[in-house]
Amino acid sequence: MTESQRPSGEYPMYPSYGNGDASYPPPPSYPPAPESAAHRRRAKRPVALLAAVAIAAGVVGGGTAAFVQQFTGNDTNSTGGGIVPGTTVSQSSKGTVAGVAAAVSPMIVEINATSTAGESTGSGVVITSDGEVVTNNHVLSGASSIKVTLSTGKTYTADVVGTDPDKDLALIKLRGASGLKTATLGDSSAVSVGDQVVAIGSPEGLTGTVTSGIVSALNRDVTVAKDNGGSQGQGGMGGGGQWPFEFGGRQFNGDTGDSTTTYKAIQTDASLNPGNSGGALINMNGEIIGINSAMYSASSSDGSSSSGAGSVGLGFAIPVNTLKADLPTLRSGNGS
Repeated sequence: MTESQRPSGEYPMYPSYGNGDASYPPPPSYPPAPESAAHRRRAKRPVALLAAVAIAAGVVGGGTAAFVQQFTGNDTNSTGGGIVPGTTVSQSSKGTVAGVAAAVSPMIVEINATSTAGESTGSGVVITSDGEVVTNNHVLSGASSIKVTLSTGKTYTADVVGTDPDKDLALIKLRGASGLKTATLGDSSAVSVGDQVVAIGSPEGLTGTVTSGIVSALNRDVTVAKDNGGSQGQGGMGGGGQWPFEFGGRQFNGDTGDSTTTYKAIQTDASLNPGNSGGALINMNGEIIGINSAMYSASSSDGSSSSGAGSVGLGFAIPVNTLKADLPTLRSGNGS
């Protein structure tokens, strides 16, 4: 018989772990003492303190971010109320008719021109803060006096600076004006068929009337009268009478007379009526892309009175690039 060489007691024997009723290590012979309420309160305080510190850090962090944003001028809110660069339309209203109307209406004026033939009403666009206003030549043709009314209701007497009958453009200057809001002249070469547009003017003397539509076509050959001849003697194209012009070899809204001029126009379906002449055609960034000059009235061919005339969605505007190129000539007083 072989004997074990291990000293007795070198490896104490314990019941096997997980076998039988015994376990290792043995459970305490007494239940754990219940946690006191005071201890629980002490345990919660550090958690509450940490939460308060976190909130304070968030407030300080937010305040710091706001301070940095204000200091650097960075606006992280894409829907804020800032002004769209290069335009007069607020960021929050960009691309809306209401936003364009609110921004540009103060730059559109009503023009009342008195001549031996009577009085005509048209519109104009303020382009300098000291009172330079662009309009159509046919609105002013033959006028002996000119009165201009701003969107605020304030009125000025105006003098003719220069006219260009071949382009149907004119420039007038308000006497004693200063600090006026001025329109932004856009780029008519960037206009595309289908672009949304807004028209603002004073149809039938209704100052500040806003209509909207799209660009229907480009480079339309439109012919209008150079002087106050033809049927213009009964109120003028800008006033309550007919608004004659030629297009496609046909005359619309009456007789244009013997002295006419033809230009390339932007066609729009934005509603234009007598009195809109000389007003603005505007893109959705609030930039002037054309000067409204002619419209087709469906009732003109049946001999009915002008009071029955109305827009049928065929209006024309002189491209603003034509105006920009012609401004030096107008300012010099040397028209074509």
